[in-house]
Formats: sequence, C-alpha cells, structure tokens
Amino acid sequence: MDMENNASNSARTTATRRLLAAATVVVLAALGTVPAAAAGHAEPGRQASAHHTSTPAARHDERGGLLALTPVARLGRADVADFLGTAGMDTGTVRHGVRAYRLTYRTVTPQGAPTTATGLFVLPEGGAHRLDLVSDTHGTMVNRDDAPSVGEDFGRYAPYLQASAGRAVAAPDYLGLGKGPGFHPYMDTGSAVTASLDMLRASRTAAQRLGRPLTGDVYASGFSQGGQVAMALGKALGGGADRSFTLRALAPVSGPYDIEHAEAPGLFDGSINDTSGIFYMTYFLTTQNRIHPLWKDPSEAFRKPYADIVESLFDTNHTEEEIFMSLPATLKELVTDDYYQKLQHPTGALLAAYRAQDGNCAWKPDVPVRLYSSSGDTDVPIANARSCAADLARRGVKAPVIDQGSTTHNETYLKSGPQIVRWFDAEGARR
Repeated sequence: MDMENNASNSARTTATRRLLAAATVVVLAALGTVPAAAAGHAEPGRQASAHHTSTPAARHDERGGLLALTPVARLGRADVADFLGTAGMDTGTVRHGVRAYRLTYRTVTPQGAPTTATGLFVLPEGGAHRLDLVSDTHGTMVNRDDAPSVGEDFGRYAPYLQASAGRAVAAPDYLGLGKGPGFHPYMDTGSAVTASLDMLRASRTAAQRLGRPLTGDVYASGFSQGGQVAMALGKALGGGADRSFTLRALAPVSGPYDIEHAEAPGLFDGSINDTSGIFYMTYFLTTQNRIHPLWKDPSEAFRKPYADIVESLFDTNHTEEEIFMSLPATLKELVTDDYYQKLQHPTGALLAAYRAQDGNCAWKPDVPVRLYSSSGDTDVPIANARSCAADLARRGVKAPVIDQGSTTHNETYLKSGPQIVRWFDAEGARR
C-alpha cells in the first residue's frame, strides 16, 4: 500500500514523483547507463543498449532461473544523494554510486504454473567484493510502469538508498508489474513471496555474472504492501525455503499485517482516510476475485456504474489518477448496502481472503526484528504494526514498534529508510 492521505495530497505526491522522475532522466542522460554488452564494465557517458544480455543456461523449469540481465541506470554517489535528498531523505548513509539492472527470471503464478517476472537488481560502485543482499519489497502500485525495474521515482528510493550504503539489493516487481505478463495479484501474499524468493535466486546468478558474488546473508525490508511481503518472505527463509540464503534481520515499514482486525476495520472507525481506503479495498476485492471468486458478477458487490468498470480499472495499465477520478468519494457510494454490511462483518469467501493474507507475524524469527510505522499514517494504521508485534511477543520475540510520529504514509518510509540502513550496518558489524 503506497498512497497519500487524501486526494489533494495524492495530487501533490504525483506531481512530486513526476518532477523527481524528470530529474532522474536528466541525471541519467548526463551520466549515461551501462551498455548491456559490457554489463558492469562500461564507462560513464555511454547510452544503454536497447538489447539485454541473456542467460542461455537457465532451465525453463528452474524457479529463479535468470533469463535476461538488462542495464537500466547508473548514478554516481552525488547523483544518488541528490535523488534521495530531493525527496527529503537523510543522505548521510550514501557512500557509493549505484548500477541498476532489470532482471527477467522464472517464477510461478498463484496457481503454481510457470511464468516470468522482472525486478530491479542494484549494486554499489565500490565497497566489498562479496556483498550481503537486501530484499526490498515495494508498496502498492497499479500501473506496471511504476514498478522498480521500469519506473524512476518512488520505487527506486529504497533500492538506491540500500545499495549506496554498500549492499546489493533485490527489488522484485512482483507478478504482473514491470515487464512481467498478466495481471498483478495484489495482496496475494503467497505469490508475492514466491516472486520475491525467486528474485533472490536470480540476483545470485546476476551478481556472479557481474563479478560481485553474494555472501548469502539477506536483510529483508519493504514498505506498505511490501512490509507484509517482507515479513512473509522472512518467515519462508526462516523455515528453510532456500538454505543457500541466511536471514540476518527484518525491518518492514507500515505493512498491513492484520487485514481482518486492523486494516479492514480502519475503513469504518476513521483510522483510514476515505480516498485511500476506497482505492485499496477496490483493488483488493477485484484482484482477489481473480484468484478465488468473491462473486459471480461485480454487481453483487458494487453499485452502478462502478460494477461495470472496477475490474477493468485495475488492469495494470491505468494510472492512480485515472482510478481516483473513476471512483466515488465514499465507500457507501461504491458498494451495495449488503456488501457494505459484509465488509463490516466479513464471512465466507471474503473472510477467507482476509485470513489468507494475515498471519505472517505468527512465527518465531531467530533474527532481530524492528517494525517501523507512524501514528499519523491514515493509509496503514499503526494498529497493524502493534498487532504484528503482539503476534511475535506471544512467541517470545521482542520486536519494537518504531513510531515515526505524525508523518504520513509515504513520509514514514522516507524517515525510516535511512534508520534501517544504519541498523543493518550495525547488525552486519556484529557478525
């Protein structure tokens, strides 16, 4: 989840993102990107090739098999600092320039069928030869071109921040975003985890090919939707999903860890603003319906004329602005009276959809965990982080909730990101 607190804030955020994207394009035009034919070895000032390097050795049935490695950006240290500083981030941890690549790799659909996905892989310029890896999972995105491996704004803040501190970064686009095929199964935690785990595997291959092998140590973070994914990925790694990777620390930000008891009730108790709440719930319902049906016809949940358009709005080609303009101001205007009551008192398939995404804090990590959030967040209320901390505490794990105060949703990450880098630095130094 990655929205501002009201429509006017969203408009300002969009304008800021466009300015940052434009600024980044200027930076990249000045610096040049890395030609694919010499991935990791080109001189600054050269334009990126339109072609990518392929990996013929990747088997078609191999999850995480690297199919393509495409250079997408190269920024010097000062340019990384300018990019992050323009967004209002503390740039004190920026120690290196970065090189970024789009990885195309093998993974699976929610049903387990073979598919492909893309993600952003970022290396520091300089630093250690063998690198620890940060898994960074992004927040809610509706347009496929906003995903980290394609978009040049908010989706790259965390990857550039972490890589410039001296670690490699694997930032999956998830299924159906970036250059991946099909629809994005929004808030389907299972497929987000498989896509993220397979991105780690593809990153291991890419790092070896680029001459910067990985140590196998993984630090997991993520924002909003990605905060939930980070917890679930940590659970998978902790359970031995791939023993070539060792989880070292978990630092998710503003994740919707408890849809049933914190996020969904926030639509009705005032803790979530109407603009974001309507957006998130419509996105959740329409995409979840594609995985396990919630209705036979959208008119069972949505009023006219919205029943005729909601499914097509979330096709990964519409923008946030287009969706906002197409939805009403309140939830009562959007859904039928019966479904409004169902959202307040979920049962059946809807409750099952909530619970299928919850429970990712119900395990016992053997690594340090910090939960970043803010009491001012009206997109993903801090009640989610407190619920997660309580789940962990019941299993003997003390995970502090770092409250960033009155900051908004996106600002919570901008403030938390540099703190997470410093914490990862400290945890790494203890090894």
